[in-house]
Amino acid sequence: MTVQIVVTGTDTGIGKTVFAAGLTGLLDGIYWKPVQAGIQEGTDSETVSRLAGLPAGRVLPEAWRLNEPLSPHRAAELDGVEIDADALMLPATDQPLVAEGAGGLMVPVNRRALYIDVFARWRAPVVLCARTGLGTINHTLLSIEALRARSIPLLGVAFIGDEMADTQRTIAEMGQVRVLGRLPRLDPLTPEALGAAMKASFEVADFIEVPS
Repeated sequence: MTVQIVVTGTDTGIGKTVFAAGLTGLLDGIYWKPVQAGIQEGTDSETVSRLAGLPAGRVLPEAWRLNEPLSPHRAAELDGVEIDADALMLPATDQPLVAEGAGGLMVPVNRRALYIDVFARWRAPVVLCARTGLGTINHTLLSIEALRARSIPLLGVAFIGDEMADTQRTIAEMGQVRVLGRLPRLDPLTPEALGAAMKASFEVADFIEVPS
């Protein structure tokens, strides 16, 4: 069966989309963001396409494109629509699929469903992106607990940011979770720099082994 991976985060603005681009490139895969809120200044799909150097057809169209850069449930309301969470299904692909959520696990899709509810229905392995700065221990351990409470398979944690050895060790030990690697902040952020950093910091095999 083709590999399907969900990329989510402990919070918004942590670099999850950059990681998703890097992972799609590392796996020579296909990218999909089911809901894009905020389209005026470019979309995450456009960012991933550029950073991963993906040809046409390797970035799937969003199921929902919303105007305002807000939580999807509110952005949809302002557009006069409601996202049908039950209709969001992982597309079948012939190459590894990287599906990216919005922000963190508890982001509302509509007034009745959260992203974590959608992930629980998908049953696809999750990569949890976490920044390495202050506050990440709390946010990451809470996210791990929430995933496990819903029996969502967790591949591991991908850290983003500067090296924080004790923080990373604490999360790994107290969360009893695998650390997949750490993506440093890249300046400049180019497709070449991202590709090199992903190859140096992550192993392809870690993303294709589905946890029990």
